[in-house]
Amino acid sequence: MARIELRDLVKKFGKITAVAGINLEIHDGEFLILVGPSGCGKTTTLNMISGLETPTSGEVRIDDMVVNEVDPGKRGLGMVFQDLALFPHMNVFENIAFGLKVKQVPNHEIRKRVEDAAEAMHIAKLLQKKPAECSGGEAQRVALARTIITNPSVFLMDEPLSSLDAKLRVDMRTELKQLHERMKATFIYVTHDQAEAMTMADRIIVMRDGHIQQSGGPLDIYGKPSNQFVAGFFGTPTMNFIAGTLAGEEDNLLFQANNLAQPLPAAANLKNNGKAVILGIRSEHVLIGEGKNQGNVTITQPLGDSTLVFFEYGGDTPLVAQVSPSLAFSPGDTVEFGFDSAGFHVFDGDSGDRLN
Repeated sequence: MARIELRDLVKKFGKITAVAGINLEIHDGEFLILVGPSGCGKTTTLNMISGLETPTSGEVRIDDMVVNEVDPGKRGLGMVFQDLALFPHMNVFENIAFGLKVKQVPNHEIRKRVEDAAEAMHIAKLLQKKPAECSGGEAQRVALARTIITNPSVFLMDEPLSSLDAKLRVDMRTELKQLHERMKATFIYVTHDQAEAMTMADRIIVMRDGHIQQSGGPLDIYGKPSNQFVAGFFGTPTMNFIAGTLAGEEDNLLFQANNLAQPLPAAANLKNNGKAVILGIRSEHVLIGEGKNQGNVTITQPLGDSTLVFFEYGGDTPLVAQVSPSLAFSPGDTVEFGFDSAGFHVFDGDSGDRLN
């Protein structure tokens, strides 16, 4: 295992700053996921850890050793990328064994390690096949086996599941989590998929414009996002946002917006300072059939285990509620609605920072 530390890490491409002075410590054996939209700097950060990119300034440390100038092959890292880069003219056995052959490992040891890795990734029956004869999921397992066989202390993975179909992605998430549990190695994983981050990570790093927005466990990120960007990035459907103002005193605050007047719990630790605010509320905390507010249904989306109900209420954007599939609504229906106060998130109207 290995501990990795990034100190004031900066990467510039000409006038463009891809990574803007981030500081991050990645613990031994941690499954850490860097997540964010395209262009946020997550892949560039991973490439600087791997040695594929040289930092403009700052340090990459592995076990307290600065490795900025150390070649990628000498950092003891295993890498799996979206482009699996399997050799098409070699069979699966030869692809997995390639790195060991380059290092001139004895043949009997190569065979044993390949067979062990293939068994661990459930591809023992594929060893004589060519990559073109493998499905997408099988090829992904081959690439993982090729990395496992070198016994790296750290696995670096950049969008490795993005080319797979939806069901296979879900299956591979489970396998990657199980692999991490078995190997107890450090995993650093890059994705733009918030579902992957939520289901696999021990800790999530949310990035935007080269900066770290929030670091925390999946439930912390989902339940108490540090700002409006993080709140909107996590969750399907996206969190409802309502622009408004605060009225009243600290222990008797009221959120006011178009056609809405919503009391806020005293424990929210908010103050009425006259500033504009954004009330965030997830769909599961919008309560249809409760409260004194009224809206008109515009569309419904059945999901099987629940139904999403979109409705207009007079605000700038419609709201969405997640309800039981047993509740039937049609476009044009009038509904009464309220909110579960335990699900309130209040953000500064200018900066987007969390206030409660």
